Amino acid sequence: MQAAAFDEGAGRVDKRLLARSKEQERGEPGVPLNGIRVLDFGRYIAGPYCAALLADYGADVIRIEAPGGNDDRYTVPVAEDGSGAMFMQMNRAKRCLTLKPGSAEGREIVRRLVETADVVIANLPHDALVKLGLDYDSLSVINPRIILVTASAFGSEGPLASRVGFDAVGQAMSGTVHLTGTPDQPYRAQVNYVDFGTALHCAFGVMLALRERETTGKGQCVSGSLLGTALALSNALTIDHALNGIERQPIGNRSFSSGPTDVFRTRDGWIITQIVGSGIFARWAELVGRPELVDDPLYASDILRGDNGEELSAIMQRWCIERTSAEAIDELAAGRVPAAPVLRTGEALKQPQVVAMRLVEPVDYPGANASVPVIRAPISLSASDKIAPGRAPQVGEHSDAILAELGYDGEAISALRAAKII
Repeated sequence: MQAAAFDEGAGRVDKRLLARSKEQERGEPGVPLNGIRVLDFGRYIAGPYCAALLADYGADVIRIEAPGGNDDRYTVPVAEDGSGAMFMQMNRAKRCLTLKPGSAEGREIVRRLVETADVVIANLPHDALVKLGLDYDSLSVINPRIILVTASAFGSEGPLASRVGFDAVGQAMSGTVHLTGTPDQPYRAQVNYVDFGTALHCAFGVMLALRERETTGKGQCVSGSLLGTALALSNALTIDHALNGIERQPIGNRSFSSGPTDVFRTRDGWIITQIVGSGIFARWAELVGRPELVDDPLYASDILRGDNGEELSAIMQRWCIERTSAEAIDELAAGRVPAAPVLRTGEALKQPQVVAMRLVEPVDYPGANASVPVIRAPISLSASDKIAPGRAPQVGEHSDAILAELGYDGEAISALRAAKII
């Protein structure tokens, strides 16, 4: 690792950074990414969530924001300082440095940071990366071991490469918005699954690049795109069209390839079922008092049950409306038929199963009226663990400490603040 930051005005290698480099080489048992430093220039979800996943497992992630905070900090405010719900999730366990990276002083700080870093995450347009000196060519001159992670709407080539986009653009261009909702009104998903999927792919790319660096000693650029992720997640639908030639149309909450898969009204709410496979279908048919459906040629396979799912949903709806949601779920569970209640967001985290799985890890944030119910990477490793839960940082909370690590003394930090560089 290149750890050659210099004490300002002295020309000496910062001993603290050399010590940190040695710590990186040693690592620490039980925390897979201990000693890995990540610079997070990301915005909204794709970049910041990628960095958050790395932070969960021990990476030192430095979120770099504009003085006063980035726009994505303030989406759906939940704390007195205006920090939002999405920010709390995306930036857990990170440190925050405020910085104007385009200024001369800011570029010098970025240079020093890059010398100490392993990964730079920047889901910015390529021309913006070049302007800020955050493109891979510029970064690798400073630190040949650096791994740059970029995420764009449409990748770096092709007629749309220069255009910007958010999650909904990927959803719409993958065909899934057309197939969601009703024939006269398509719907996008409220959850930004394309952004999250891109973050997951990018985090996977970071792991591959780190592994490759162990062999070559060199970094590389990891690139993801919203359109690529959206098409990867919907690929079964496009394969179906390519090989079967069927132009499927939206069918509400039903499924093209199983049935009765749908959302059903009960006496006091809604439930969902997903009946996949002949075994489960047979158990469902017996449960609702229609065992003869198993031998009906209309329902002889999953794809046929999807094609003829409207009648199956009608049968299930008549069964459900006579029961409460709890009664229906209990009977379906006893029959080993997959089903679940349709919960409101306020109910989701209160489920006994969520509590039993210890998915929620509350953290306190200054000025929030309650603990923030953060859910970190929902995976477990048998021989490794996440770091202890940590809250998202306040604006510039760690600026002084990070700059001190880079060799800036108190007077120099005060001057940077007075000049509004940090």
